[in-house]
Amino acid sequence: MDIDYSEINYLQDPAWQDLHADYEQFLLSMTGPTVIDITGIHTEKYRVITTLLQGNEPSGLIALHRWLTTRDENKLPTTNMRFIICSVEAASKSPMFSQRFIDGSKDINRCFGHVEQKQQGCYQRAQLIEQAIREVNPEMVIDLHNASSPGPTFAVSSVITTETLSLASFFCQTLILSDLRLGSLMEQNFSCPYIAIECGCSHDEQAHEVAFAGISHIASCVNIGYIYQEKNVEVIYRPLRLQTKDNIELSYAQHDEGYRGITLKNNIEYFNFGGAHQDEMIGWIDGNGIENLQLLDRAGNNVIDEYFYARDNQLVCRQNLRIFKATTNKQAALNDCLFYVVKHTSNEA
Repeated sequence: MDIDYSEINYLQDPAWQDLHADYEQFLLSMTGPTVIDITGIHTEKYRVITTLLQGNEPSGLIALHRWLTTRDENKLPTTNMRFIICSVEAASKSPMFSQRFIDGSKDINRCFGHVEQKQQGCYQRAQLIEQAIREVNPEMVIDLHNASSPGPTFAVSSVITTETLSLASFFCQTLILSDLRLGSLMEQNFSCPYIAIECGCSHDEQAHEVAFAGISHIASCVNIGYIYQEKNVEVIYRPLRLQTKDNIELSYAQHDEGYRGITLKNNIEYFNFGGAHQDEMIGWIDGNGIENLQLLDRAGNNVIDEYFYARDNQLVCRQNLRIFKATTNKQAALNDCLFYVVKHTSNEA
């Protein structure tokens, strides 16, 4: 598929004909990244919501289409709303919502902030998306995502403020403070509150419902600076990404099958809901042990020994851990990470 990375399309207050009967037809009607502007009561202000940065994370698009087609057009949102639908080509490729990015391309959510490469491919598209946000000087930005396996909804932000906690409370009860530097949209400074929302599994109807309820709240809330916090939000500080090193094989199994590289338990995604305990086994390793894995801190040091150890050929937790986005999707695990992990504090364990 030939992709025009310089393309970005704009729609202003689209009519029902532009929205089509369902979200799949709506997606297929787009030729590339699309910006949809909806006029609000206070036209001097904008709130921005991005979605489909990865083509296999559909909840934001599904919720957006539902909101656009069911809202009362006589009841305007509090401010102008700008929705940015990003990786249209990847999402459209059959089977729909199966590819994170087009083969031969890159994950666009690893291409932001690379000024020296802004005229090249996905980096150029990332620059266009960033520009579409900056040009309206928004008072907040929400980025909607999915996980590839079941897990609770959570928010991610690079700062903890009253505003980010309140925005998170419209979607979930957990906010992760992250200082990871991956080239993501979230790392850019838009001079306003910004959170990313992991709505849940991409195939889960409840994840679509979470996204829809959140969009509805954001569109109607009166003042971003003084939002009533819908529910108590737990803050989890600075998780790290567990990854295989280059060219290490990854498998999943119920029992030790003697595979090379790393083998995770085939129910690893269940740790998303409760974490793992000290000395609990989560998989198996070959003769290279935990040298097959890396867990890099902000300084780039591999701190794998602080979190895991080898017990014979078993991969074992060194202490109580919280785990997020664990997946049995091998492609997702190798392209991104096996999961995110953070140590339990003493009062959580």
